Amino acid sequence: QHSCARPAVGFDTRTNRIHYSSSQKCASFVSSATISCNINKHQSSNSMEKSASNTTEDEATILLRRQRKQSLRKQIRSRIKSSYPPTESNKLTTQSNQVFSHLFTLPQYQSAKSIGFFLSMPLGEIQTRNAIRQIVKDGKVLFVPRVGLDFEKCDMDLVRCDTTAASDASNTDDGADGELFYDSWPRNKWGIPEPPVATSSNGVAQPGDIDLLLVPGLAFDTHGHRLGQGKGYYDRFIAKMRDGGDDEDGANDGRSERKPILVGVCLEEQFLDEVPHGVDLGDSNDGSGGIIPVSDHDYIMDMVLTPSRTLTVPKHE
Repeated sequence: QHSCARPAVGFDTRTNRIHYSSSQKCASFVSSATISCNINKHQSSNSMEKSASNTTEDEATILLRRQRKQSLRKQIRSRIKSSYPPTESNKLTTQSNQVFSHLFTLPQYQSAKSIGFFLSMPLGEIQTRNAIRQIVKDGKVLFVPRVGLDFEKCDMDLVRCDTTAASDASNTDDGADGELFYDSWPRNKWGIPEPPVATSSNGVAQPGDIDLLLVPGLAFDTHGHRLGQGKGYYDRFIAKMRDGGDDEDGANDGRSERKPILVGVCLEEQFLDEVPHGVDLGDSNDGSGGIIPVSDHDYIMDMVLTPSRTLTVPKHE
C-alpha cells in the first residue's frame, strides 16, 4: 500500500502534536482485475500515476527533513565540542547547575510528586548529578531511563528508583562528595548507568505515573521544537505515556491527561533562536514554524530551560 503526503491542518493541544486530516489519505493501489468495470481504464491509470507521484513527493519531503536535521546536529555537536572540552568540566557543571536552579523554582516542579529524569553522559551534555541529588533531597519519586535491553529496537522505559540505596542526599554543595543510588549500576555503551533488570522489573513507568519529564536534546528552539540524537527514544517513550491512556476512540481516561509535562533542558549553545551559520533549512514544511524541522511524530515541549532563560511554549489553538 502507498499513502500520499498529509498536509497539516491543525494542532492538538492535548498531545502537542501536529494533526492531519484523514481525508488526505491516498487510496491503495488495486489490481486491475478487481477494479469495477464501471471505472474507465484511462481514469484508473491517471489515478495510479498521481498516487505514485504524491508518494514520491512525500518520500522527498521526509528525506529533506532528515538532511536538515543532520545538518543541525553537525553544527550543534561542533559547538558543544569547542565550548566544553574535557579540560573545562567546571564550566559544564556550572552551566548545568544554572539550568536546574530554574527548574527547582518552577511551580510545576514543586507540585510534582514524580519526576522523570535522565542520567547524563560523562562528557558532552548537560550534567544531571547535582540536580538528581536535589530531587532526592526533595523527596520526589524518581524515574530514570533504561534502554540497554535491546539497542536495535531504540526503545526505552523509565524505571522507578530506590533513591535510598547508597545515597548521601544531604550534600548539595558541589555534588562531588557522597555516593548516589546509581553509582553501582552497570553502564551502557554510552557510559550511562542503567537500572539493573533484576531490580527494576516491577517499577516500569505507566501512563500517568510521571508528573514532569525532563527531556534532553541536542538542541531546542523558541517554538519548543526538539532535535534529538536521531534514534527516537524519547518520542517513542512520550507517545507511550501521553497516548497510552487513550481508548480506541481517542478519549483519554483522565489519569494521563497532559502527563507528563515536558520540560526540555539544554546549555546555551544548544538553544536556537536563529538559524546557525552555514545551515540551509529552506521552508518549514510542517506549518508550525520554528528552526528545528518537525514531523507528525515529534512532540513539542511545554517548557525549555537554559542557563539564562525559562521558556514557556504557547499552546497552539
